[in-house]
Amino acid sequence: MKLTIERTALLKSLAHVQSVVERRSTIPILSNVRIEASSAGQVRLTATDMDLAIVESSPATVTRAGATTTSAHTLYDIVRKLPEGSQIELSPASGDGRIVLRSGRAKYELPCLPVEDFPVMAEGELPYEFSLPAADLRRLIAKTRFAISTEETRYYLNGIYLHAAVVEGQGRLRAVATDGHRLARVDVALPDGAAGIPGVIVPRKAVGELAKLIEESDGAVAVALSESKVRFGLGGAMLTSKLIDGAFPDYERVIPSGNDKRLAVGNKELREAVDRVSTISTEKSRAVKLSIAKGRLVISAASQEAGSGTEEIDAAFDAEPIEIGFNAKYLMDMTDQIEGKEITFMFADAASPTLVQDADDASGVYVIMPMRV
Repeated sequence: MKLTIERTALLKSLAHVQSVVERRSTIPILSNVRIEASSAGQVRLTATDMDLAIVESSPATVTRAGATTTSAHTLYDIVRKLPEGSQIELSPASGDGRIVLRSGRAKYELPCLPVEDFPVMAEGELPYEFSLPAADLRRLIAKTRFAISTEETRYYLNGIYLHAAVVEGQGRLRAVATDGHRLARVDVALPDGAAGIPGVIVPRKAVGELAKLIEESDGAVAVALSESKVRFGLGGAMLTSKLIDGAFPDYERVIPSGNDKRLAVGNKELREAVDRVSTISTEKSRAVKLSIAKGRLVISAASQEAGSGTEEIDAAFDAEPIEIGFNAKYLMDMTDQIEGKEITFMFADAASPTLVQDADDASGVYVIMPMRV
C-alpha cells in the first residue's frame, strides 16, 4: 500500500473514526484503524468497538493499493499536529510490519497489526430503508440526547427511542429519551418508506458519534435498520451500530394531559436567572424554587454554606399561586431546547410532572419532574 493524501482530508476522516476506538481496549486490534487504499483513488478508514463501526472514505493519490492497520489515536495525534496544508504519504516500511508516514521532512514509523485480524461487524439483513434530511436528523438528536439516561442498570433508557407515530392523522418520525427525571419527545415529518419501521433504541455512544458526523452535513441521510442493527450513511461516511435489546417504557403515560396552570415566560430571562440563582444551591442537588403568582415569577435558592438568593422576572400566569422546586441543571437543559423567545410550563401541582414546550413550536414536548426544596 502506498498513497498520498492532503492533511485536512485525512484529519477529518480520522477525527470521525478514532473517537469510536476505546483508549484502553483489552483487544489490541480494536485500538487500530483499518486503512485501505483502492486503485479508484480512495482511502477508506474503518474503526470499531464491535458494537459500533464507522467507515469513512476520502480522495487520495494511490500509487499502490492495499490495506493495513495501525494505532488510531497515535495516527490521529500525529496528523493533527502536522502543519496545515501539508501532504502526507503513507507507505510500508521495508519488511518489518510497520507503516511509514512522511510529511515534508518529518518521518514516523508506526507498528501495524495484520489486516486479516481486524474484525468485520456483520450487518445482517436491514429490511427497512428510508432517507431523511440531515437537518431533521440533527434536530431529533440535538433536542433529545440531553435526556438520555447514564444509569447502566436501566440499560433500555441508555439511548434514543426512534419510531414512527401518527399525530392528527399525519405520520411523524419521533425521537424520545428519558432518564426518569426528565423526558424529551420531538417529531419531524415521516420520510417515505419509514411508516412500517419497528421502534428501535439507538445507543448513547452511537448517538454521540452520529451527531458529530451530521454536524456539517446538509444533504440526505440514508437510514437502514432491522430490529437489532441500524446503519446511517451520509457523504463518504457510514455508521453501523447494534441497537439496545430491550423494551422502551410507555412514555405517553408519563406525559401529563390534565395540567391546567399555564406559565409563560421569556426563555432567555428564565435561563439566565436560574443560572445565577443556582450558584447558591448546594452542588449535589442544585435545587431552585419557583414561586409563581399572577404576573410574576420569583426564582430562589438557599444553602447553609452560601446563603440565599432570589430573582424576580415578569411572567404570564393567571391561576392560583404555586411553589415548585426543580433541579437547576435540568431546568436549564429544558431552556436550551427552546428556539423561540417564550417558554411555557403547564403545572398540575407542586408534586406532579410538569409539561414544558416552546411557545412557537408544538413538535417538541418536554417533561420535568419536580423536587422537594
